[in-house]
Amino acid sequence: MAQGDLREYDPNQFFCSLAGIPLSGYADGEWIRIEREGPSFEDIVGTDGEVTRSKSNDDRATITVMLMQSSPVNDLLSALHNTDKNTPGGVGVGAFLLQEIGGTFQMAAEKAWISKEPDVAMDRTATSREWIIRVAKLVSTHGGSVL
Repeated sequence: MAQGDLREYDPNQFFCSLAGIPLSGYADGEWIRIEREGPSFEDIVGTDGEVTRSKSNDDRATITVMLMQSSPVNDLLSALHNTDKNTPGGVGVGAFLLQEIGGTFQMAAEKAWISKEPDVAMDRTATSREWIIRVAKLVSTHGGSVL
């Protein structure tokens, strides 16, 4: 990057979907969190100091999506989750995608499902709903933004 180049982050320039449902109506502040299950590699040292590295091959992840309680997407995710719970065969399993439009950041998984519906808190003002999504194999590119 040359001196003087400018980068920009705009949360409105991200597209996110689960099982074909475009997600929107995010809560104020943090709106998504993606956490890997564990490290990609682990290592152990022997008595003589020799180190052996082991690849974990565990690409599972937990995704927390924070929506405003007023977002109509809550209805769609509720229907998806209820159908998945009440119908055999994994009908609620679908693709997950988070990508920056015009950037190179992307998180994707072919198999994702809602593992936990939101806890509910009612307040004087609108609150958020946190949907917990699990993915079997997260493929990620931690790219940068472009202007």
